[in-house]
Amino acid sequence: MAGTWETVAAKKRQDLLNSIPEEWRIPSHLLPPDSQDDVTDFPESSGWFTQEELDITNSTALELLPRLASGDLKSETATRAFCKRAAAAHQLINCLSETCFDRAIETARALDERLAQGSGPVGPLHGLPISLKDNFKLRGLDSTVGFTSHVGDPAREESELVNVLLRAGAVAYVKTNVPTAMMIAESVNNTFGRTVNPLNRKLTSGGSSGGESALIKFKGSPWGVGTDIGGSLRIPAACTGIFTLRPSAGRFPTLGCRSGLPGQEAVQSVNGPMTRTLDDLEYYSKTVVDSEPWHGDPRCLPIPWRSVALPPTLKIAVMWHDGIVLPTPPVTRALRQTVEKLKAAGHEIIDWSPEEHDKGTELLGRMFVADGGKSVQRELERTGEPLRPEMAAYGEARELGGFEYWQLHLERSDFQKRYLDRWKKSGIDAILCPATPFASVEHGKFRHVGYTGVYNVLDYSALAFPTGLEVDQAIDVLQDDAPEPLSDLDKVIRGEYKAEAVHGMPISLQLVAQRLEEEKCIEMLKVILKTL
Repeated sequence: MAGTWETVAAKKRQDLLNSIPEEWRIPSHLLPPDSQDDVTDFPESSGWFTQEELDITNSTALELLPRLASGDLKSETATRAFCKRAAAAHQLINCLSETCFDRAIETARALDERLAQGSGPVGPLHGLPISLKDNFKLRGLDSTVGFTSHVGDPAREESELVNVLLRAGAVAYVKTNVPTAMMIAESVNNTFGRTVNPLNRKLTSGGSSGGESALIKFKGSPWGVGTDIGGSLRIPAACTGIFTLRPSAGRFPTLGCRSGLPGQEAVQSVNGPMTRTLDDLEYYSKTVVDSEPWHGDPRCLPIPWRSVALPPTLKIAVMWHDGIVLPTPPVTRALRQTVEKLKAAGHEIIDWSPEEHDKGTELLGRMFVADGGKSVQRELERTGEPLRPEMAAYGEARELGGFEYWQLHLERSDFQKRYLDRWKKSGIDAILCPATPFASVEHGKFRHVGYTGVYNVLDYSALAFPTGLEVDQAIDVLQDDAPEPLSDLDKVIRGEYKAEAVHGMPISLQLVAQRLEEEKCIEMLKVILKTL
């Protein structure tokens, strides 16, 4: 790798564009103007996609899988359709980091030949494309995680989860953009630039799995996989109105992924599905666990996928705010309406105090910079790349000594125990709360990850889900009698909130279960969605 970081980044971006074949480059006369915010209807309105391509890419994973397994739909046909729509998505919202279109079509063709020879489907994901966050390794492709220093460093082998998915018959075809080191709540870096929200290109698709959320919302992918260390699945899912599961550590394999903070394990990174439906999410999760990934990843727990019988009525604790930042008006409205419907359906609702959420948020921040920012600085220095302003903490932090780091672990364990005791004493099944203070937010203004990050410190199972409600600028305004700001940060966020900027955006919430209760969390969300 030679040249300045700017030339390295420029070449990488050009190489990515060059990987899109001419037939999948949007004709200039069809490109929507830069002033057009919502581009999700482009595939339908442009006339550039065939009806078959639209029918395929508008389908859910569970609608496609039976057709692929029976041979009614060729994997090559489905793969080409999603490749084209992913290519279109990248040209409109800058969501990709890598492509392997030729390899994907070759894989799909081999799967079709297997069926034609009478050998049957290779596995439960036979022939279906799946998109992957940039940090998952695919042989021959970079995993830059936003750093120019990682450009030109292709993977020699696949991440363990990728092996699981490929053995199940999935087709890998693209990887998606992330923020630098995957440590910003918006997907922006100095290598690929900023991914924008296909529902409104003036808004963020979240981070760090924001390339995934944007691509899936555009329907350039039937489903994908992201990762989460402080909210990196739930934040982008909430910003785009899709589903995701943040599992506890050990349920899904993480071996062989590139980390933005390698060796940081005070809070563990996990991966999970990002989908347009809860049924797709559950099917993916069960498929991965049913593969018994603990035989390939020593940190995977040998826990099979379990059936869960819920009580007739649930006891749900509602956390209206985290004591640091109040949710913006649309999120509060969605939470209030959801609670009202749950009460009407006979479920027991109690209030959940945000006590010690400030402690959990502070612990998370200290864990991330315990090395004094050296991991990030080392990569930046290799090419002279500057530290992004969103990551100022990594340039200001003091490195902890070994003894201090051990004390941080003790603080974490004490915090986990106190939270567990409070949960058990209350007898609740779940906590319902915001996933973020926002529906989405204008670029550069995502300032608080406390609603998700605390549950990373606790390692609890959590889902982000769309409520079916959208922001209404006529009613989601700040009221004159609004409570006083909870903090200086809350005051800043409140000052920046503009209902008209997020009008029409989907509003999501978060459902939190206990550690390793992924199955129960999914079953409880089914109940909640029925009431909505």
